[in-house]
Amino acid sequence: MSERLQGPRMDRRRLLALGGAFGALAAGGLITSTVLGRRPAATGGELRSTAPLPPAYQVPLPLPRVLAPVAVSGGVDRYEITQRETVAEILPGLRTPLWTYGGTFPGPTIEARRGRPVTVTHRNELPVPTVVHLHGGRTPAESDGYPTDLVLPTDWSPGAGHGSGGTESMEGMGGMADPRAVTTTLTRDYTFPNDQRPTMLWYHDHRMDFTAPAIWRGLAGLHIVRDDAEEALGLPSGPRELPLMIADRAFAADGSLLYPSLDPTLRERPGVTEPYTAGVLADVILVNGAPWPVHEVDTARHRLRLLNGSNARHYELELVCDDGRRLDLIQIGADQGLLTTAVTHRALPIAPAERYDVVVDFTDVPVGTLVRVRNRLGSGRTRDVLAFRVARRATSDDSRVPAILSTDLPGWNREDAVRVRDLAFRAGQMNGGHGWLIGGRAFSPSRTDVTVNLDDVEVWRFVADVHHPVHLHLVGFRVLSRGSGKPPLPHDAGLKDTVSLRPGESVEIITRFDGYRGRYLFHCHNAEHEDMGMMANLEVV
Repeated sequence: MSERLQGPRMDRRRLLALGGAFGALAAGGLITSTVLGRRPAATGGELRSTAPLPPAYQVPLPLPRVLAPVAVSGGVDRYEITQRETVAEILPGLRTPLWTYGGTFPGPTIEARRGRPVTVTHRNELPVPTVVHLHGGRTPAESDGYPTDLVLPTDWSPGAGHGSGGTESMEGMGGMADPRAVTTTLTRDYTFPNDQRPTMLWYHDHRMDFTAPAIWRGLAGLHIVRDDAEEALGLPSGPRELPLMIADRAFAADGSLLYPSLDPTLRERPGVTEPYTAGVLADVILVNGAPWPVHEVDTARHRLRLLNGSNARHYELELVCDDGRRLDLIQIGADQGLLTTAVTHRALPIAPAERYDVVVDFTDVPVGTLVRVRNRLGSGRTRDVLAFRVARRATSDDSRVPAILSTDLPGWNREDAVRVRDLAFRAGQMNGGHGWLIGGRAFSPSRTDVTVNLDDVEVWRFVADVHHPVHLHLVGFRVLSRGSGKPPLPHDAGLKDTVSLRPGESVEIITRFDGYRGRYLFHCHNAEHEDMGMMANLEVV
C-alpha cells in the first residue's frame, strides 16, 4: 500500500526569494543531474561576528561535566536540572549571556545504563516556556517533549499577539490550537526508560516555533546510554573517550550572541529576518562551547563521539596532520548505536542533529604533531573545527576495534513493510509568508498527519528541495537507498534517527514503529525550518 504526502510546486520566483541556497534549484522541486553535481555546501545565510575572534587551537577543549543523581531508589536514577540564565566567557575576555541547563553550555551529561530508567526533574527559571526532548530516545509520549507540552515560568503571561503562551489555547505556525497540550508550571518530571541500544543521545529545547533560538542560546546537553556488552568490547574509554558537540555561533562586539529573531524576547512572534529564513549559519565554530579548541592526546586510539549541534550548518570532517597526512576516521557507531562492523572514512559528513561514533588512531603520529579536524564544507574560519596535539608517548594501549561490534541490529526487509509513504520536504507559502512544508502543509498540533499501527514495519520515501536533515521521534531506522534506488552511502550504515537529504535528493528508510503508543513527531532538524512549519504529527496506535 502506498500513501503520498506530496506538496504543491512552487514558482521559480518564490523559490529564489528564499535565499541564495535555492539559486541552483529548478522550479518544481526535483532538479537535473547536472545541477546535482553542483550541490551547495549549505542551506542558509551566515551571520558575521563583530567581536574580535581568537586564533584557532589556543583554547583548551572543555569536557561537559557528568551529572550525579540526587537519588537512587526503586531501580530508578533521579536527577534535577535547573534551566537558568548565566554568563560565561566563551571568547577570551568577553562575557556571553546564555540560557543553560544547570548553568553550563553544553548542559551536564547524564550517564545512563541500558534498561535502567532515569527521571529528570527540570525546573524552568527562564523568562519563557520550555520543553525538553531527548533526541533519539525511545521515550513514552508523555515524556517525549511534544512542542506544546510546556513548562511555564511561574510569572508567565503570554500577552497579546501570537499567543505562544503554552496553555491549551496555544496557537503555532499552523494557526490552530492544541486541545491535547499538557502544561505544567515551574517543574516537570521526564522519565526516560533507556530501553534501547547503547549510544550517545542529546537533549534540547523543543518549544513550538522557538526551538532554534533556544538551542542557539545554549539549551542542549548530552545523554549517554551504556551497557555491559559494549564495555566488554575493549573500545577506547576513560580519558580516551571524548564527547564532542560541534556548533556554530556568531558574537556581537560585547560578546553577546547574535541571532536574527523577529522577536528577541522569544515571547510572542516566532521566526527570523528575511536573509536567514533558509537557516542560520555563523562564523565561529564551537566544540563543547569553546571556539576552535585544542586537546592534548597521547599516541593511542581515541574514541570521538561526535554530535552536530548546529542549527543549520553541515560539516564534512577530516583529520589532517602537520605534514598533510590524513588520518582514518573509523566509524563504529551511528545515531542509534554500534554498527555490525566498522566502516573507515577519510572524510565524514555530518548534518544537524546527526551523531557518529568514531575511533582515531594516533599511535604512529610523532609527538609534537598538531592534528587538525577540518571542515571540508567550510571556508575561511569555518574550515577549522578543533585540533589534537600529540603531547606524549602512550605508556600502554590495550584498546581495540573488534571485527564484530554488535549482532543486534534489526533485520527488517522491504517485503516486511505493510505500507510505503512518500513525503516531500519543500519550501512553500505559509500564513502569507515564507515557510517550510511537509507534504505541502505547515505543522499544526491539532492535526494528525500520519497514523501507524504499533509494531508495523513501513518504508518511507523522502524527497527534498534543499538540505533537510530529517528526524523521526521514538524509532530508529535503516537507510535503504538514495536517489533512484542507489545503495546507501558508507556513512548511512547502522541504525539512525536522522538522515541528511541533499538538494534534490530522495532517500528511502525502513523502520518498525514499536515501543509505545501515542503522539510523536517527524521533522526537519534544520532548526529554522522546524520553527517555520516543517514538522508533522505521527500517531502510533
